[in-house]
Amino acid sequence: MAVLVALGAFLMTLAGGWTAHRVTDRRHLVLGLAGGLMLGVVGLELLPESLEAAGTEIHGVPAALLLFVAGFLLAHLVERLLAHLPRSRLRSSGGTPMAAHGAEESDGRTPEVGLTAAAAMVGHSAMDGVAIGAAFQVGGGMGAAVAVAVVAHDFADGFNTYTLARVYGNARRRALAMLCADAAAPVAGAASTLFFTIPEPLLGGYLGLFGGALLYLAAAEILPEAHHQHPARSTLLCTVTGVLFIWLVVGAAH
Repeated sequence: MAVLVALGAFLMTLAGGWTAHRVTDRRHLVLGLAGGLMLGVVGLELLPESLEAAGTEIHGVPAALLLFVAGFLLAHLVERLLAHLPRSRLRSSGGTPMAAHGAEESDGRTPEVGLTAAAAMVGHSAMDGVAIGAAFQVGGGMGAAVAVAVVAHDFADGFNTYTLARVYGNARRRALAMLCADAAAPVAGAASTLFFTIPEPLLGGYLGLFGGALLYLAAAEILPEAHHQHPARSTLLCTVTGVLFIWLVVGAAH
């Protein structure tokens, strides 16, 4: 049953990525909406769920919050390391930095960062599938509630996976490949739960870690890029719309 439900997440992820792919002429609006969706997912879904699942405290602070901060810092560290990697590689005869293995910068953007961020989304989607499977292990009602939330927000996951890959200068082919991987990940994750049971505290800690990384990408990369060339009210409206959409989804799921 969990695998069949995960197929809904597969379709919703593809729908989100297709939407992002079709509106490239309104890139600032796409980025504004993506930023709002990411903020909504972090603040209204991932963080509350992580605090509830990982209830232990470390030196007076909930473990989920510590991992949330760690995820934010980890995303910042990875971005900084990858951003400087091409500059330390071979240089052309004219002194222009060149990236190794075809990882060239595009307009000051490093494609590896986008691929790493998209890969993190794929990992998150796999854990979404694991969450569906684990919930169905508890009971049909719990599984249905979790499935509604996952399937609904996987539209945002697909949208964000494609956008994260493209915003750092990756070709559409690479972005579509990451989108397909992200769509298949929930099915694989749900199928894996036929063989093991994931402890709730471990799942909560993961949600906190991923939430911190996602918040960094939204606040430090996606939203500034959205307003860089088009600081319009419509962009801000798209961001608010994204947050409100996730709020409605979370409210409906509960």
